[in-house]
Amino acid sequence: MDLGFKGKVAFVTGCGSPIGFGRKICQVLAEEGCKIIGCDLNLEGTQETIKLVEEAGSEGIALKMDVTKKEDVEAAVKAGLARFGQIDVLINCAGASSSQHTKFVDMTEDQIDFDINVNLRGQMNVAKAILPHMMERRTGRIVNFTGGRGIPGLSIYGAAKAGIIEWTKSLAAEVAPYNIYVNVFGPGLSKTGLIKGQSPEFIEAVTRATKQKRLCTPDDVAPIVVFLASEKNSYMTGEFVHI
Repeated sequence: MDLGFKGKVAFVTGCGSPIGFGRKICQVLAEEGCKIIGCDLNLEGTQETIKLVEEAGSEGIALKMDVTKKEDVEAAVKAGLARFGQIDVLINCAGASSSQHTKFVDMTEDQIDFDINVNLRGQMNVAKAILPHMMERRTGRIVNFTGGRGIPGLSIYGAAKAGIIEWTKSLAAEVAPYNIYVNVFGPGLSKTGLIKGQSPEFIEAVTRATKQKRLCTPDDVAPIVVFLASEKNSYMTGEFVHI
C-alpha cells in the first residue's frame, strides 16, 4: 500500500537512541519515500539514524535539539524548513526521566520539573513551533507519544505522559478546520532505556500479562505510527491508540 509519503517531510524527535522507537519510525517513513528532519540531544545517534534513512533511499538532516528549550526547538524547525521547505508530519517521540527508580516521596523538585518539562511541555513546545506552518498550508499530521503507566519509579514521567492524552484530544479539535490530524500513541512496555533497572519480577509480570507473551518492540510500533501519520488515515483524529 502506498501511504502517500513521497514528497513529504517528517520532523521526528527522540530518534537518536539505537534502541528507541524514533529510529525505526524514521526508517519506515524513509522506506515510504518521506524525508526526515531528525532531532535529539544525542546528535551522534541522530546522525546514525539519518544514515539509515539515506540507506533506505530518502534524504534527511540530523539536528541537536533540547525539547525543553524553545529557542532550540525554533532553531531546529527553522533549519528543517530551510533544508526542505515544508514540514508535513510531526512525530513527538522524545522522552526521558531523571527520576528512574526513585520513589515519588523521594523525588526532588528538580526531578519533578525535569520529567514534566521533557515529557509534557517538550511535546507542546515542538507542536507550537510547527503548527503555524501547518495551519498556513492547511495540512498536517501529528502523532504524540504517551506511556509509562504503572511503572515503579516513573510516576511523574507517567503523569506527564498521561497529560499528553487530554492535550491531544483538545488540540485535535482546535486544528481540525485546518485539515490537521492529531493522535496520540501509547506503546506497550518495551526494552528501551526506560525499563533499565526494573526488577526481573516486574518485567516478567508485564510480559505474562500480554497476549503475545513478549515485550513490545520498535518493529511493532513503527508501522502503526507511520499509518497514523499518513494521509491514508483520513478520518481518525483526537484518538488514543494503545498497543
